[in-house]
Amino acid sequence: MNVTYDFSGKTALIIGGTSGIGRATSLAFAQAGANVFVAGIGAAEGASLKEEIARTTKVGVEFSEVDVRRDAEVKALVERAAARFGRIDIAFNNAGIPGKTALVHELDEADFDQIVDVNLKGIFLGLKYQVPHMLAHGGGAIVNTSSLFGVMGFATTAVYCASKWGVIGLTNSVALEVAKKNIRVNAIAPGSVMTPLLTNMFGSEQGAKDTVIPLIPMGRISDPKEIAQLVLFLSSDAASFITGQAVVIDGGGFVANA
Repeated sequence: MNVTYDFSGKTALIIGGTSGIGRATSLAFAQAGANVFVAGIGAAEGASLKEEIARTTKVGVEFSEVDVRRDAEVKALVERAAARFGRIDIAFNNAGIPGKTALVHELDEADFDQIVDVNLKGIFLGLKYQVPHMLAHGGGAIVNTSSLFGVMGFATTAVYCASKWGVIGLTNSVALEVAKKNIRVNAIAPGSVMTPLLTNMFGSEQGAKDTVIPLIPMGRISDPKEIAQLVLFLSSDAASFITGQAVVIDGGGFVANA
């Protein structure tokens, strides 16, 4: 990829950054010169990411485990990131789980609560504490992770789809709330990306390929690095007039199947 960005002197907070899209985006921000504060589940994965960033760049990097379902933990995370680097210029709310793949009448209340608490409440809590910080520090850019399944339905993933539709509703509404405050809020809506989330959703890497590649006009599953480039674009001055959008990045799957 030949596109480069310069985030020198900026700080990016990446929530859900230990694997897949989040890990690729954390690395991309660091390589573009941003200090990065990464949060997520998995101490070993976080430590390895922190070591990789420290080994390959000269930026500041920190990692903290966080449960995005817990208000106090998300609040403390934003405070720690701000204290460590002075301010947060960019926030990427990326934590998400596939949940149980099943027909809706085969799901129980616990299945629903788990998916919605992580995928939707987690982003709500991120916004709840990131927005006041950015208001107090002159602005910033926020990117939330929705999904292709946030703009179209897919059988056996009803609650996952509902959670990701909700992310777009949050994004659109919060963008309007802060549009005159120098804060831009957008969402990405990735299609199939070769990440643990995708393979868990369909049982295996081959199961994912067998299910989704026939639905993708470009005939392949994307690489997390491709999605990271969209996050960097939406966080950059190149996207200075873009807010309240959910940008689909899916190899043509939406237009082919809508």
